[in-house]
Amino acid sequence: MLYKDYTQELIGFKDATVTFVERKDNSLHIHMIMKRKVHKCPRCGNDTDKIHDYRIKRIKDISSFGNYTIIHLRERRDVCPLCNKRFYEETLFLPRYQRITSRLIAFIINSFREITSIKNLSNMANVSPTTAIRIFDHIKYSNKSLPHVISMDEFRGNAGEEKFQCILTDPENKKVLDILPNRKGEDLYRYFSKFKDRHSVKYVVIDMSGPYRSLIKTVFPRAQIIADKYHVVRQVAWAFENVRKAEQKKFYEQRRKYFKRSRKLLLKRPDKLTAIEAEEVEAMLKISERLRQAYVLKNEFYKVMDSKNSLRLKSNWPDGTCYSTVTISLNSMTVSGPLQTGKERY
Repeated sequence: MLYKDYTQELIGFKDATVTFVERKDNSLHIHMIMKRKVHKCPRCGNDTDKIHDYRIKRIKDISSFGNYTIIHLRERRDVCPLCNKRFYEETLFLPRYQRITSRLIAFIINSFREITSIKNLSNMANVSPTTAIRIFDHIKYSNKSLPHVISMDEFRGNAGEEKFQCILTDPENKKVLDILPNRKGEDLYRYFSKFKDRHSVKYVVIDMSGPYRSLIKTVFPRAQIIADKYHVVRQVAWAFENVRKAEQKKFYEQRRKYFKRSRKLLLKRPDKLTAIEAEEVEAMLKISERLRQAYVLKNEFYKVMDSKNSLRLKSNWPDGTCYSTVTISLNSMTVSGPLQTGKERY
């Protein structure tokens, strides 16, 4: 009796009796049968424990002792004496129409929390990548509330035949809140409108997209819109690139190709340059005065964006003056007015 109880405790299945255990290669095969019980007929509701026949069902389970685990369940098929309905006995650890245990499904779902590939996950769980994806697709979750600060952006994907999806995150706690199937304004409006606490959202971090900005003003009227720092800095890099492209068109072919190959060197921050790289950059800037001016503005703008407060901003700015707006043109780079750093407000 003690051996039976310890066996049940070891395998973790209640009312299960292990009849045989064997090891083949890197797999552990456990043969078992469930305790005989009275079941209710799914057709007429009559109670019965009359056995019609037995079937051996091969079930995958979580790994045990460093081996893949395969359960060979001798499953009963009962028959109702009143309506002659045949049905399989109820097995608590096995979901309906499945050949993998509930705890293996839970293991796969929990493994998706980690940064890993589908192939590695399926190898650990001893299932196919298709099975792992199918389990993940059955997960349904929804946010019941929104944090005070949210961030949203789009990314290229292929969900539901849509090229772009929208990701919603909590930047303060560094958590993904939800991934929406597309970036369409009407669908985003419908999604955010269901939240009763959306008026309590204080800040919304987005890129410099006009449609996103209009949407946020509608669904979050009390929130302050903040331009994501990455997208602001990227505009500066693009503006500098346009200046480089315009200037190199004036050069002969060999020098034009040299400037084109050196684009990453010019975009690199001065403090990250080696001595040799710094000399190469200085030689290029001597050729074009307009490129030199754009290069200086780009690097000074980086200093401004690195400022943690207005005091440090003033010390970082060349003439000691704090500016409150930055004007970035795709054809030139100019600076004017007051700039608020850290949170680049529209």
